[in-house]
Amino acid sequence: MRTARPARLAAIVATTVTAAVALAACGDSQEPTNVASTGGSVEVTIGALSNGVAKEVTLTVKRVDSIRAQLPAEVRDSGTLVIGLGELPNGTPPLGYIGEDQKTFTGSEPDLGRLVAAVLGLTPKYENSTWENLFVGIDGGRSHVGIDNITVTEQRKLKYDFASYREDNLAFEVRGDDSWNFDGTAQSLAGKTVSVGAGTNQEKILLQWQSELKAQGKTLTVKHFPDYNTMYIALAGRQIDIVFRPNPSIAYHMAQVADTPNPTRNAGTYSGAGKTLQGLIAATVKKDSGLAKPIADAINHLIQNGQYATWLDAWGLANEKVATSEVNPPGLPLSNS
Repeated sequence: MRTARPARLAAIVATTVTAAVALAACGDSQEPTNVASTGGSVEVTIGALSNGVAKEVTLTVKRVDSIRAQLPAEVRDSGTLVIGLGELPNGTPPLGYIGEDQKTFTGSEPDLGRLVAAVLGLTPKYENSTWENLFVGIDGGRSHVGIDNITVTEQRKLKYDFASYREDNLAFEVRGDDSWNFDGTAQSLAGKTVSVGAGTNQEKILLQWQSELKAQGKTLTVKHFPDYNTMYIALAGRQIDIVFRPNPSIAYHMAQVADTPNPTRNAGTYSGAGKTLQGLIAATVKKDSGLAKPIADAINHLIQNGQYATWLDAWGLANEKVATSEVNPPGLPLSNS
């Protein structure tokens, strides 16, 4: 969930210095290298160069002319879908980062961009920048669409149109041998010690639960650590019971440690928008640009033919699937945007 800078920083993990330098050098448009055209279809490799945290799969994606025809003429005639990313300087695994070849964009978000572009019959290009400049790029027309874990909010809907593609979920990570599961309420956290990133949306939610339990005479201990390596050492050492982070970050970490002496598991999710609204992640375009519907239709085509599910499974994000892509669905209210 990217509604504030601290939440984004909290998701940066395990990126090498070399990869960070490579990503920082890629602020201009960059052609993806894992897309190959074959007539009216495109071979798109997803999960490539992921440092072993994703399943690499090659899909044959057919261009859908009825969806392509909905595109604004200037986009269709350009032959290119320019996709904005906000991954400078270090990348955010598993969402978007430089792969193991130290030059190719990989991650769940660039891969979805490749799939959508293929349905539209366009060649994907990337404009990578800082998170703030991702939106500047959309505003100024440098990018056609931002695909980078952007949460739908009512505030953002004043300037942008959206095509949803994932649920915006937070998750609870526990040791692999821990049988505890989150039941959707603060009550299941009573007596637990939970670590969370300072200044994040999940910290705000956790502190609300802590206050709720305290009023009932129950305890919820919240701990902070200077970095996520230290946090996970504490989890393995049983100094804490639970790590509360964005679901994609937990999926990435689980894949990293799956074959180590300290595997972890996902013990449940919670909407990043809170208990009354399911938060959604969406492709983001300039308001009234005419791009939201064809992009939503392209995502729905991928959903209907099973390629969307394959994409999610490759990155361990099946627990964030949506039944359909919606144009401008309800977003976080103005009071929480």
